[in-house]
Amino acid sequence: MERTRLLRAITILRSGGVVAYPTDTLYGLAVDPRSMRAVERLFEIKEREPGKAVPLIAASVEQASEAAVFDERARHVAESFWPSALSIVLQARTVVRSEILAADGSVAVRVPAHPISQALAAGFGFCITATSANLSGDAATASPAVVARTIGNRIDFLLDAGESPGGPPSTIVDLRSAEPRLIRAGAVAWERVLRSIE
Repeated sequence: MERTRLLRAITILRSGGVVAYPTDTLYGLAVDPRSMRAVERLFEIKEREPGKAVPLIAASVEQASEAAVFDERARHVAESFWPSALSIVLQARTVVRSEILAADGSVAVRVPAHPISQALAAGFGFCITATSANLSGDAATASPAVVARTIGNRIDFLLDAGESPGGPPSTIVDLRSAEPRLIRAGAVAWERVLRSIE
């Protein structure tokens, strides 16, 4: 990956643009989750109904904590598993636009095991959105060629790094209450998460 292309993607995000990028599972769409206009464009591009929560990707636990409220247990799980395909649902901080949050004000966040998505979030300086790079209702994809063919004319930039690893999506767990909850089974086994917090 050329550094110039990464810097271009970061510049586009800072100007409110939309960037498709690879993660450790599939290709995602990045916008600034603090920007109303960027979030509106994200929903327009995906033809997605408002009110559906959008997950976030961070470069580190520290950056994730700028968007979500971590208690000691959540930090322990994050530090035990990240970077990986494990998303943790926590209460969002007020800096994140409410339009991408769940109805209860929560957000799912993770640090991916992919150097480019980590570098994109790090260079941008805040968490980025990580919804799949496809039209709502279509299958998510690990292929930049599919992204280019289906939504390439709708987005501002495709950060093409070849095929993503694919496979199952990220596991999503809710750690806000005393009893952890599995929201979506995925790449990280639920049993592993439970064992880490016994």
